[in-house]
Amino acid sequence: MVHISFSRRSLLKNSAFLLASTALPSLAFAQDSTRLVVAADSEPRNLNPAIIASNGVFFISSKVVEPLAEASFDGEDGLVPRLAIAWEGSDDGLSATFRLREGVTWHDGQPFTSADVAFSALKLWKPLQNLGRLVFANLEDVETPDAHTTIFRFAKPTPFQLIRNALPVVSSVVPKHVFENEADIATSQANNRLIGTGPFRFADYRPGEYYRLEKNTDYWGKDEPKLDEIIFRVLPDRAAAAGALEAGEIQLAAFSQVPLTDLARISKVPGIDIYSEGYEALTYQLAVEINHRRAELSDVKVRQAIAHAIDRDFVVRTIFLGYAETATGIVPKNAPEFYNGDVPTYDFDVAKANALLDEAGYPRKDNGVRFELRLLPAPYFTETRQFGDYLRQALAQVGIDATVVNNDAAAHQKAVYTDHDFDLAIAPTVFRGDPAISTTILVRSGTPAGVPFSNQGGYENSQIDALIDKAAITVDAAARTGLYKELQVLVAQDLPLINVADWGFITVASSQVKNVSSNPRWAVSNWADTELET
Repeated sequence: MVHISFSRRSLLKNSAFLLASTALPSLAFAQDSTRLVVAADSEPRNLNPAIIASNGVFFISSKVVEPLAEASFDGEDGLVPRLAIAWEGSDDGLSATFRLREGVTWHDGQPFTSADVAFSALKLWKPLQNLGRLVFANLEDVETPDAHTTIFRFAKPTPFQLIRNALPVVSSVVPKHVFENEADIATSQANNRLIGTGPFRFADYRPGEYYRLEKNTDYWGKDEPKLDEIIFRVLPDRAAAAGALEAGEIQLAAFSQVPLTDLARISKVPGIDIYSEGYEALTYQLAVEINHRRAELSDVKVRQAIAHAIDRDFVVRTIFLGYAETATGIVPKNAPEFYNGDVPTYDFDVAKANALLDEAGYPRKDNGVRFELRLLPAPYFTETRQFGDYLRQALAQVGIDATVVNNDAAAHQKAVYTDHDFDLAIAPTVFRGDPAISTTILVRSGTPAGVPFSNQGGYENSQIDALIDKAAITVDAAARTGLYKELQVLVAQDLPLINVADWGFITVASSQVKNVSSNPRWAVSNWADTELET
């Protein structure tokens, strides 16, 4: 991926003019201070990343609450230390030891210790967190032999390869003294007024308007954070972000909040930089989810026909404007540790798709239609909605009449993941560095109804289930990697879902903003070294 940079223009040295023209906090702001104003297109109902491990939450909370380790372009095993400075797993997979950083304090002045890590793991990551409950399913206890050592004990062998790969996503540490007396941690008010150890403190939130973070002058890092404030300005309308950048009302928009269709124009504006780096550990995957309870869709020939009806190259060129690549399966190409390119693929071939549907026993009727389907595109991104419209047209070419049903986020999740009221759905699944974290749940049977981004299509394959279960307790990294490469072949053969494209996002920023996209999870990392030139 390439950082495209364009010449700088002179923007306002601070955001003072915004105080009169927008809903940003009307606070006294020194002329020599730096305030970074960032577009945010959503307002998480729970900001605690130890409970909700998602990019929408991390985008804000990662500046406040820190993990044990963070992803890195250069660090050993792709990681750099944060609250942990060293880690190792036992040969039998039954324990993992973390040496913790000394001299760290919480934002309320209390010392950070191993008790906080043990509490976070046992009371939040394992029982509550959407991803941690998978990674730490067999976590039995966390020992704290001293204030800066934690030893995780597992009831069954747990691959350290998985734990290591999951650290940036699942290991956000919260203060025990804040949460331990809460009757219900999941609904605690402390989840939305975070106390962390990060370079920024949570300062203020006004619903529908902004989140405000301020510099933590007692940060443990070698240097103080370079920004005095970060304002996340709520801009639900993605089309507004480009105009706000051009007007100098915001200085940064991440996660492609500037629509791809606006990039060609805004790239010509002096003083605007475009970055495609910084999302390598957050690969989004455009996938067609399939309800296998539907008789037609339970036939692999029908699923293969749908796969052949999709012109992936057209999707990449036209919907993603080239900011994506075609997918071959459930593991993306930019995950070389696990990726297997030697799998069955389905080239765009309308004639073959039609032949497969005929073979499956679904001939065209007099009106040219073989059968009808309900198609639900996820509403989160422009690209998923556009692909829904494209897929409807592509299916029509092979005699499948798909009716597109558009819902808001809550209704979509309920229809697909709780009520199973769909035939096909368009999902933006995420690969988070290891198949066990967020990928195998898409194809393994037995996930309770109501779990988002999981196999709610009723697909069952005992061979695939057994392979996933075996990998979950295989400690040897090479053997475990081999199992996941075998899994990719089985999934590509049977098509429990259809992967179409893998994509990252785009960050658009004022040229005043420095140290952008400096790690593979930059948008959801702590921004301690992010700087705003004035």
